[in-house]
Amino acid sequence: MHVQVTKRTLSEALGLLERVVPTRSTNPLLTMLRLDASEAGLTLSGTNLEVDLACFAPAEVHHPQSLVVPAHLFAQVVRNMNGELIELSLEGTELTVRAEGSDFKLQIGDLGAYPPLTFPQVADAVVDAAALAGALGSVRYAASNEAFQAVFRGIKLEHQATFARVVASDGYRVALCDFPTTEEGRTLIIPARSVDELVRVLRDGEARFTYGDGQLSVTTSRIRMNLKLLDGEFPDYDRVIPKEIKLKVTLPAAMLKEAVGRVSVLADRNANNRIEFLVSGGKLRLAAEGEYGRAQDLLEVVQSGAVPTMSLAFNARHVLDALTPIQGEVELLLSGPTSPAILQPVDQSGYRSVMVTLRV
Repeated sequence: MHVQVTKRTLSEALGLLERVVPTRSTNPLLTMLRLDASEAGLTLSGTNLEVDLACFAPAEVHHPQSLVVPAHLFAQVVRNMNGELIELSLEGTELTVRAEGSDFKLQIGDLGAYPPLTFPQVADAVVDAAALAGALGSVRYAASNEAFQAVFRGIKLEHQATFARVVASDGYRVALCDFPTTEEGRTLIIPARSVDELVRVLRDGEARFTYGDGQLSVTTSRIRMNLKLLDGEFPDYDRVIPKEIKLKVTLPAAMLKEAVGRVSVLADRNANNRIEFLVSGGKLRLAAEGEYGRAQDLLEVVQSGAVPTMSLAFNARHVLDALTPIQGEVELLLSGPTSPAILQPVDQSGYRSVMVTLRV
């Protein structure tokens, strides 16, 4: 086997796989990377048993062959090579990596013992890759990191008549985002950690879905990925979304985020990072008090609704997380001092965040 490939192309593929392939494992083969050299180019693949990933890298190949090699060591060698062109050749039980005078020889693993990775060839549904990545990325923060109730550690993907929706919740907040699609699809729950890897590999173009038994396979022009799904029933998030809005506040999202960030410096960490919102007379007053002092900030806002004034409190961290995906103007929709509130962009991009209030 002899392969010529640019350092940039190979490094990009290895960078994606390094996040999936474990550095340590009770099964040493899982720390390996499979490399398949064919006339079309190089395919690099690896797994952590939760996510299988295969990346294609254009390359000039002579005498196609397959092998497995230590993933992170191989990636480290490639990153440290000089020059823009890398040569790979298989000589006995060693993979030789050469570039501009540098010469590394890596021991290969047992190809026959490497777990077989299979990826489907037929798609059940097609979605816009960039839209999917944007939607998943905007709600990821709301998924739980706690060990209890596994479904809260995942992101729900559901298909409606003319759009798809992703939803995440940790029991204290709900983040959801709609994006257009004409495809019919299944409702499923993807582990949030697997979503992180999916978002990193999705770019422009199409993402083709194939549904399996407890598995979702995603294929694009350069990657193939299998994701194990979570079992369980996702909570009925729709019942916590307020239907009657009594007060609406509009202001620039960046202004609100900066003000919350300033005031929250003195928020009490032992009281849920509590920050108070008081809306009255076209102004929003933010206030926080903790062990070392108190702070407040006053913002000019556009106010509308049947209720002229309202006081309520939120976890400052939740507000900052909810504001992160929003550009431009933001709407704060309030249904009452003790009812959940909605944060959403004015441009109706499909994103919404629902936050529970703290006791005033």
